[in-house]
Amino acid sequence: MLVILASCRQDVVVFPTETEQHGQAQDIEKTDSTGVKRKLVGFYLLNEANMGSNKSTLDYYDFTTATYTRNIYGEANPTVVKELGDVGNDLQIYGERLYAVINVSGKVEVMRANDCVRIGQVDVPNCRYLCFQEGYMYVTSYAGPVSLDASHAQIGYVAKVDTATLAIVDTCYVGYQPEEMAIVGNKLYVANSGGYLKPNYETTVSVVDLTTFRETHRIEVAPNLHRLRKDARGGLWVTSRGDYYTSGSRLYYIDTATDELTDSVMTAAANLCIVGDSLYLFGSDYNAETYETVVSYAIVNTKTRQIVTHHFITDGTEEKIRVPYGLMVNPVTRDVYITDARNYVTPGYLYCYSPEGELQWNVRTGDIPAHFALYWR
Repeated sequence: MLVILASCRQDVVVFPTETEQHGQAQDIEKTDSTGVKRKLVGFYLLNEANMGSNKSTLDYYDFTTATYTRNIYGEANPTVVKELGDVGNDLQIYGERLYAVINVSGKVEVMRANDCVRIGQVDVPNCRYLCFQEGYMYVTSYAGPVSLDASHAQIGYVAKVDTATLAIVDTCYVGYQPEEMAIVGNKLYVANSGGYLKPNYETTVSVVDLTTFRETHRIEVAPNLHRLRKDARGGLWVTSRGDYYTSGSRLYYIDTATDELTDSVMTAAANLCIVGDSLYLFGSDYNAETYETVVSYAIVNTKTRQIVTHHFITDGTEEKIRVPYGLMVNPVTRDVYITDARNYVTPGYLYCYSPEGELQWNVRTGDIPAHFALYWR
């Protein structure tokens, strides 16, 4: 019996820290709206990892030394069992803390932003994305179990968390399978996907009054919504993944003064990042009938709502990227960072491009590199 138990037992996987040199050391500073000069010292990258593998990891790139470090969480927290957990879904810094959404593990991991030492966690089932305002964290939740069975789908909600105590103080029910959020004034906007209801996807953005923390109305947009970002004028950009058959991925614009859908851009949009008046995106338009995926890299002017270019990668190296997944643009230097999930089960890659669209360097990451968080001091 002891021999059988020993042979069936699986050892706990330990992810060792690894450091490499890439790019050139940079001293990046920016004066904020209050006149305070801040230094951009680096960024964190959360690797999702394949569902069920319990291999979500955290990497860090230091601008000041041009060093890329893989798997920093385990070394910073040697006593934490199973390290980060299963499927990293979002990553943000608020104040002096780093927050990581670990979807299947049903938690938001809270760490010190300067060294990733664990502070605690907030338990939210099937949690998805974060946003912050005035000392509160808002977390979208699918509410029910992780399942593509429509009979298990539940109405999703947003959890309101006090960042000082890490206690959930309120919840607001929205649509099925809510995804990204954005705050404009006193309103919280939530993109509803209905991802578990295929082919009957949700098509709306929920509008929540932050004073009462209740949904007031919805804005009709398109099926299977995902990304939701605010531009410099308070307008909202939301992506639709479509239904993969009759409707494809598209980018839409919502006027928050009227809460009406007023424009759309005829381009696929899987991920996006807004810097100034430039909305960088890559589109990955998948057709379930032909099994083909068409990838594009574009920049949209958020003021004119017109496409500036369909090819912000200019040196032809986009052919190296098998599955574009994560996207970030440095707000000071305008360097562009794109991650490649490759085959979803082996380590991915991070590519750094100059503002002119030329490849500067690339590095191996964890499995399914996805979510960035800039670290300022």
